[in-house]
Amino acid sequence: MAEDSSIKAADKEQGVAAVERAFTIMNAFTVRDVSLSLHELAERTGLYKSTILRLISSLERWGCMHRLQDGRYQLGPRLMNWSRIYQSSLRLDQHVLPVLKLLVSETGEGASYFKREGDMRVCLYRVNSERAIQEYVTQGDMLPLGRGAAGRIMLDYANVEQTGMPTRSPVYVSFGETDPEVTALAAPVFESMNALAGSIAVSGPRSRMTRTVIDYIAECLLRAATDLTQRLGGDPALFRNASLPFGPGDSTAA
Repeated sequence: MAEDSSIKAADKEQGVAAVERAFTIMNAFTVRDVSLSLHELAERTGLYKSTILRLISSLERWGCMHRLQDGRYQLGPRLMNWSRIYQSSLRLDQHVLPVLKLLVSETGEGASYFKREGDMRVCLYRVNSERAIQEYVTQGDMLPLGRGAAGRIMLDYANVEQTGMPTRSPVYVSFGETDPEVTALAAPVFESMNALAGSIAVSGPRSRMTRTVIDYIAECLLRAATDLTQRLGGDPALFRNASLPFGPGDSTAA
C-alpha cells in the first residue's frame, strides 16, 4: 500500500511537471515570432529537444501548437478560443481595484486607473488615500491626455505592439502638470497582443514626494503594472529590466 501511494505521488508530481513544461514551451513565443524552430524552442526553454517533441505532440492534438511544412512551429488556434472565453468573462473592476488598493496600502497615496478616450483620459477607477491632505480624483473625471503622468505615459506607449517597448523608463513622473501642488507617477498597462489598455497612477502632494519616496512608489507601480498587465492578457516580460525615473519622463526634476 505504501509503495502504491508513493507511485501515485510520483505520477502526480510528474503530471504537474509535464504541464509546466508544456506551458514553458508555449510561453517561449512572443508577439514578434511568426514561428519558432525546434532549436529555438530548446534554446529559449532550456528543455531537451526530445522532451519538447513529446510535449508538442500532445499540444498539437489539443490544437495548442501547429507544425508548419518547413518543420517550424506556431501556437495553435485553441489559444484564440481560450482568449475569447477569457475576454468575454473578464470584469475589469475585479482586477483593477485589488491592484489599486494594494498600491494605496503600500504608498499611502491615492491610486487611479485611466483609459484613453480620444484626446482625453478618463478615470475609470480610483481608490483614495486615507491621509487628510491628498489629491482628489473622482471616477469619471476627464483630463487632458497631454498633461499629467497618466496621460503622457499613454502617449509614450501607445504603439508598443508594433514598435516594442521604448528604452526609457516605463514610469513617468509629472510635477504640477495638472495641479501645481501635485506630483504624480504613472505606468502603462497592456492587454492581449500587448495593446495599450490604459495607465495606472499614484498621486499626492508635492511636499511628500521626495526623491526616496518617488523611487519607492515607482517600484510599487512597476510591480502593479506588471501584475495588471498579466491579468489582462498582456506580456509581463515587457517590464523586464525596467529602470526607475526621476523627474518629468526620465529627466531631472524641475
